[in-house]
Amino acid sequence: MRVMVLVKATDDSERGLLHTPEMTGMLEAMGRYNAALIEAGILRAGDGLKPSSHGKRIAFDGPGRTVVDGPFAQTRELVAGFWLWEVEDMDEAVAWVKRCPNPMPGPSEIEIRPLYEMADFQEGSDAGTR
Repeated sequence: MRVMVLVKATDDSERGLLHTPEMTGMLEAMGRYNAALIEAGILRAGDGLKPSSHGKRIAFDGPGRTVVDGPFAQTRELVAGFWLWEVEDMDEAVAWVKRCPNPMPGPSEIEIRPLYEMADFQEGSDAGTR
């Protein structure tokens, strides 16, 4: 099963502070964790995202498109980084996330979301309703 593992943004990640001694230590710990994911054959892709002040959103309304410049409000709802993993099941994904070093200086959250697979779109599948 493929899962997207989302590191939720915090005020610290939105400030984009990468060059502090605390961040250097966290990045080194995250590098070791990523190496373990690679060695286990789980990691397919992953990266950190720049703060939302560097981003844009495109709002759709029928044929209309509106571009909105960052930064975006509701920091808790933003994503600061991601991994794409191939795991046996959600329990394995949860076990790996529990091993993750805290990705932020303070309290933080990581969200795990399964990706749709082709089997989910086959007639009779109830995967889209779970």
